[in-house]
Formats: sequence, C-alpha cells, structure tokens
Amino acid sequence: MIQVTPSISLDENEIEEHFVRSPGPGGQKVNKTESAVQLRFNARASSALSNAVFLRLKSLAGRRMTKLGVVVITANRFRTQELNRRDALDRLVALVREAAQPPKLRRATKPSKGAMQRRLDSKRRQSDLKKVRGKVSGEY
Repeated sequence: MIQVTPSISLDENEIEEHFVRSPGPGGQKVNKTESAVQLRFNARASSALSNAVFLRLKSLAGRRMTKLGVVVITANRFRTQELNRRDALDRLVALVREAAQPPKLRRATKPSKGAMQRRLDSKRRQSDLKKVRGKVSGEY
C-alpha cells in the first residue's frame, strides 16, 4: 500500500508500469535499454478515491488523464529504470495528494467606504483633467 494521505492509500496492484525506450542522449547502449517508465493508474476504478477527489484529479491531471479515467505519467529524467520508476511514483502521489485537498472556499467581500471614496475621487480628478484638454480653437 502506498500512503498518500492519512485517509487515502493506493494499492500497488492498481498501478501498472511499462518500460519504454527513453529519448535523449545515452551512449553506446541507448537503442537497447528501456529506461523510461510509463506509469498507468486507473483513477476511475480505484476504490481509494472518492468522486470529489477523482473530479479534482481529473482537472489537475489535464492531458495526462485519458477519457477512460486512466492517469498516465511518463518519467525519463534519469538514466536508470529504478530512479525513473521512483520519480514517476512520486509524481503520481504528489498529484493525488494535491487533488485530495479540498479547495479553499472564497468568501464574498465588498470594498470599504474609504476605498470606494478614493476610487470615485480618482475618477473625478481624471475626468476634470480630460475636460481641460478641450479642442483648441483656431483663433488666438
């Protein structure tokens, strides 16, 4: 079990790992080794995530989530499978942890009387300044 938050823990069986060839420099055996990791997590079928967490995860994941609700994370930052595997798993846990936090509710506020008065005074000064800039008559 992978502990994400005190209430959410992901089962390792829900996460699939596929190793693919990594782009970029690599040396002599670059075309032989598959060091990049493609991690797949079916968030829609996961029993650990509530519907609210899934919906927040869907908006956070963006293009990394398929239409079927599978989060796909590709890690190829490092040259070894193990480091890329750990990196992909850490990124998945961070994504789910961020989705688990409910959004902060916004409280509607209104500006103070002083702020409204300052705004109106500023508008009045600007208006007076523009009135003075009238058209110049042809006679002097």
